[in-house]
Amino acid sequence: MPTPRLRRRGLQPTRRRALELLASCPDGATDTILIATHGLTTEMLVDLIRDGLATGRTEQLVIAGHTRKIMRVWITEAGRRVLAK
Repeated sequence: MPTPRLRRRGLQPTRRRALELLASCPDGATDTILIATHGLTTEMLVDLIRDGLATGRTEQLVIAGHTRKIMRVWITEAGRRVLAK
């Protein structure tokens, strides 16, 4: 498993904030909400998933007869351990 990107004194503040947001969402959060309303970037979400601190799943929604694909993101147990430090 990849090693999380930690600063000398712990997790980078923006990554910590992202994990805290995910930890507060028991059903996960969509990438659109995380990016549009919380200012996270796609790159940050990809990094968290790649580092094993979050996980994601593509889902399909039907809105007004149109099918949309979204990504739902959750914090992992490894992410919770990093937050606890």
